[in-house]
Amino acid sequence: WRALMDEMAVVATEEYRAMVFKEPRFVEYFRSVATPETEYGRMNIGSRPSKRKPSGGIETLRAIPWIFAWTQTRFHLPVWLGFGAAFKHIMQKDIRNVQALREMYNEWPFFRVTLDLLEMVFAKGDPGIAALYDELLVADELKPLGEQLRSNFEDTKKLLVQVAGHRDVLEDDPYLKQRLRLRDPYITTLNVCQAYTLKRIRDPSFQVTAQPPLSKEFADENQPASLVKLNAASEYAPGLEDTLILTMKGIAAGMQNTG
Repeated sequence: WRALMDEMAVVATEEYRAMVFKEPRFVEYFRSVATPETEYGRMNIGSRPSKRKPSGGIETLRAIPWIFAWTQTRFHLPVWLGFGAAFKHIMQKDIRNVQALREMYNEWPFFRVTLDLLEMVFAKGDPGIAALYDELLVADELKPLGEQLRSNFEDTKKLLVQVAGHRDVLEDDPYLKQRLRLRDPYITTLNVCQAYTLKRIRDPSFQVTAQPPLSKEFADENQPASLVKLNAASEYAPGLEDTLILTMKGIAAGMQNTG
């Protein structure tokens, strides 16, 4: 078991480094378009600067904003990236390893806890939400990278439940699964709001089509809505920074993971 675990760790690390440090498009995909990391770093909402060196690359980014940014888009990439390649490598090397992995899950507490934590992350994740951020914010030449990563997400999730012997994630924890299901509509609403807010911040010419009120009691044409400016000194258009910070806090609270 230890040998299998060590081999998986090597493969997972290689896969992670190949994407994060060697893929030439990754830094632009992460920093400029696909997550709110850039805006997070410019706002004074953390106890320390988000980067150790302002001009550095991914390796200079502190762990908290690195995880925080991927949590905001419901993709959690640093948590699962590499596991799919590790599972696939072990299974293809020897078909008997599938059973060995299941025995490890059932009989080795460390391995079980690790995979159970992964299941929780996949239950909280939503590649459809990540795709919305890509659709609004990612340049066309970078969109294939996002599609590749979302495909990797789905493949890793399938391999994970196969190893655990489950039909779906969190099969053994219906209470947590139900709690996440109840929170999901609220978090999804915040994600959509955040994605469009980021679009308006990065593209001032972008216009959002106004929708009619859901209820007539909120539609009083004689009483136009007034915008409350929580941060009048913001460099962004009125209300955008306040909206972005509120969505960040709401998503973090709903995920119960901030980084």
